[in-house]
Amino acid sequence: MRVDPKRRSRAITEGPDRAPARAMLKAIGFKDEDLERPLVGVANTWIEIGPCNYHLRRLAAKVKEGIRAAGGTPLEFNTVSISDGITMGSEGMKASLVSREVIADSIELVSRGNMFDAVVALSGCDKTIPGTVMALVRVDVPSLMLYGGSIMYGEYGGRRLTIQDVFEAVGAFNAGRISAQEFRAIEDSSCPGPGACGGQFTANTMATAFEMLGISPMGLGDVPAMDPRKDEVAFECGRMVMDLLRKGVTPRQIITRKAMENAVAGVMATGGSTNAVLHLLAVAREAGVRLGIDDFDRISRRIPVLADLKPWGRFTAPEMYRAGGMAVVARRLLEGGLLHGDAMTVTGRTIGEEARAAREASGQEVIRPVRSPLKPTGGMAVLRGNLAPEGCVIKLAGHERTVHRGPAQVFEREEDAFAAVKRGRIKPGDVVVIRYEGPKGGPGMREMLGVTGAIVGAGLGASVALMTDGRFSGATHGFMVGHVAPEAAVGGPIAAIKNGDSIVIDVKRRRIDVEVSAAEMKRRLAKWRPPKPRYTSGVMAKYARLVSSASEGAVTG
Repeated sequence: MRVDPKRRSRAITEGPDRAPARAMLKAIGFKDEDLERPLVGVANTWIEIGPCNYHLRRLAAKVKEGIRAAGGTPLEFNTVSISDGITMGSEGMKASLVSREVIADSIELVSRGNMFDAVVALSGCDKTIPGTVMALVRVDVPSLMLYGGSIMYGEYGGRRLTIQDVFEAVGAFNAGRISAQEFRAIEDSSCPGPGACGGQFTANTMATAFEMLGISPMGLGDVPAMDPRKDEVAFECGRMVMDLLRKGVTPRQIITRKAMENAVAGVMATGGSTNAVLHLLAVAREAGVRLGIDDFDRISRRIPVLADLKPWGRFTAPEMYRAGGMAVVARRLLEGGLLHGDAMTVTGRTIGEEARAAREASGQEVIRPVRSPLKPTGGMAVLRGNLAPEGCVIKLAGHERTVHRGPAQVFEREEDAFAAVKRGRIKPGDVVVIRYEGPKGGPGMREMLGVTGAIVGAGLGASVALMTDGRFSGATHGFMVGHVAPEAAVGGPIAAIKNGDSIVIDVKRRRIDVEVSAAEMKRRLAKWRPPKPRYTSGVMAKYARLVSSASEGAVTG
């Protein structure tokens, strides 16, 4: 069947009635021959705040060159981005997850409004990655997402550093474990240039997951941000989207149930961020694909951890790229019978074909064989119990503890918990409870890297547990439970916990419970009253009114 590559944009550019539209486009330099070609949107998340997206203008220019070379006319536009690393631990962090919805909405609006025939989206920082893909699925024209790539690691004292080391240095400095000189040296050395945070934190987790999903070209996101090859990759993506357009291949044809399971498997095999649960649930919802929170636990039980990556492992994302990248992980899963090899990707090849074409560096130590994994099962688990009837998520990679019982230390917001860690109020055995930080309660479901980094930096990572209705940065490691649902702001059981209550977290049983009778919990919740909204107008108030539970992806539509 012949595909008309200008099927959509003809409504903007053709015929006498469209002369006003053509006149306005000619005003900014387009010529008749440009408007006779397919119009391809280039959705850029460039922003001059933080390293993750700082270099995307350069990459967008190369994408546009590739589109022109393949017979299309590119039209670049921009959207927002919030740097998680910069806003972490502040009120500004509440804007981060909210921005995912704004990114998706704005790309959808510009793409629909301008009748683009195809779209290439460029992403960098955490929420830009799922936000762009959510938009591509909604618009459902031939499209792909290019990840801007990882920052290079920093170096100090013989160690390779990431932003994780700075957050943990805060705790170490406050506890008197490092000097002011060493503290400043770590701060100054950890982020050597543009690119997203360098471990298997949320950005790299989602980028690799979307390669496994098939909406990003396998191996191209792996290329670090400032690697000279990244320009070639961007040009190739411009050419690739034109090939998708000629074939009429759209995101909903690629993002199937099998593809979603491949993406989840990729997250588990790399010990990736718990944020992947929120974002993959959101993408699945946009695509009309059935995926629930318990699917993550089911898949995790059968997928081994293969990639030895920070925050809990030894290596960084650029080192994984040099080892062979995500294609090698895919090949391991394929060889182990753990991948749906027939799922299609934007390259025109199946994920199985991409996996078989992987080039593995000789002697690499980053990606383990299936027969000798770092862990026999995946990097996270879903727990339920009288504290989380709708479920919650714990990251398993990086620690061997499976049970923790201890007294609750309850805090109504992240800042109070951080202050308690800083003042030495948190003791070994405690369970730090941070509530009213969920999607509605925050609003915005802040990440807790400031607190978790301080706990680890203070030397308490092996003896303290933390639970929250908020979420964690991908750089978090330790016995940390997030996404507790229902959240406190809607009267979830976490709202009824009192200081000193005994909390039991049992990973093998997949349970999280407070040792209080059902009758007592019922009495406490009957007395509970919702707090006054922190925001009563603007985007934050709108988000709080519309957002769903974390167990459903914290979506607003």
